[in-house]
Amino acid sequence: MSHFTDFHADDYGLFRKESERILECCEQGALTGVSVMTTSPVVSECMEMLMERCPHLLLQVHLNFYDGKALAAPEVPLLTDENGVFHISFSRLVLASYIPFMRKKLLPQLEKELWAQMLAMKPWVKEFTCADRDASVKSASGKTEQNGRPDPALTGEGGLRLDGHGHYHMIPIVFDALMNVICRENLNVTFIRQPYEELSMYRPIFKKMVGFKPVNLLKVIIINHFVRRNRRKYPFLCSLPQQVFSGILFSTNLRIENAGAILPELEKLEKERGCMGELLFHPGGVYEKEDLDQITIGKDRSFFCHENRRLEYEALHQITKGDS
Repeated sequence: MSHFTDFHADDYGLFRKESERILECCEQGALTGVSVMTTSPVVSECMEMLMERCPHLLLQVHLNFYDGKALAAPEVPLLTDENGVFHISFSRLVLASYIPFMRKKLLPQLEKELWAQMLAMKPWVKEFTCADRDASVKSASGKTEQNGRPDPALTGEGGLRLDGHGHYHMIPIVFDALMNVICRENLNVTFIRQPYEELSMYRPIFKKMVGFKPVNLLKVIIINHFVRRNRRKYPFLCSLPQQVFSGILFSTNLRIENAGAILPELEKLEKERGCMGELLFHPGGVYEKEDLDQITIGKDRSFFCHENRRLEYEALHQITKGDS
């Protein structure tokens, strides 16, 4: 198998009801992987539910510096307020990446929080460290399993898989801190989302797309720049499973019209390059008032309960691999 499309959902584990909606996309739709918010106070409960209902999902740690409470609080005061709630912005982290005195102060605290969030995922990662990997009995088949799951060698299944809430993990100072922790703790990292989005992929289909937001184009340009920087600095990234990615230009707007148009173009690139693809969804709507009240970033309340989440939920129920 030379390619595989991961229909992926972010923000799993944030709340129980929201997580149930994501699992429904696995049980009744095309979902193949989820990113887990290990900073959530209900993550253990949600992971028990996942293991009971959809144990075959590919799991990633959704590294978070954006919403909720830090796991390493109160030891990371530069990242949080007095209550341990994150208050460090994307722009401040970008600034700190290039200003030495800010970088020196923030880097150790970023490392501490990153380690806490990855360690919280350890109970559900088979080969968490390189020592665990070396001690494991490895499969020599290199073939797709009968249940339609991807080749483990292709996806990095079995080790620690990582991405970031709002793609914060690609900001230079955050990525440098992440690499420091991976090396220091000898972690068996088998996949890191490198959300480089090729704009040429959308050229043949752009007129079919709906709901385009110009600000997302700026986000793609910025994140693409960070991905290129990180690949230059850390050749290790090129040794991990590569992917073609779609999920920023039409972020939280992968309704069936858009997802159906993007998927064939994504799969063309997968086949050309012999690598996996990722189509990123946010189908976990948050509609319960008690849950919305717990979201610490005010603008995120509308983000999590937006109508587009329901449309992405419906799209995942309509898309199947057999349609491509």
